[in-house]
Amino acid sequence: MKRLSQIAVGKKVIIKSFEKDDIFIKLMEMGCIPGEIIRVEQVAPLGDPISISVAGYNLSLRLNEADQIFVEDSE
Repeated sequence: MKRLSQIAVGKKVIIKSFEKDDIFIKLMEMGCIPGEIIRVEQVAPLGDPISISVAGYNLSLRLNEADQIFVEDSE
């Protein structure tokens, strides 16, 4: 498994789990739940934040938030 912060732009991945429970509720409310397919849309010029497509909309995440999401390839 990789962290979302390590995924290249344009790649689709599946959320598997979260590193810390305190961020889980915040991300779940935004549609980031285990089993959800997400796509990395953009990375800011300095690498933070990143933009992902999840549940039909775009969401910006700080790099430290993306670093707490474990994902695996969707193919």
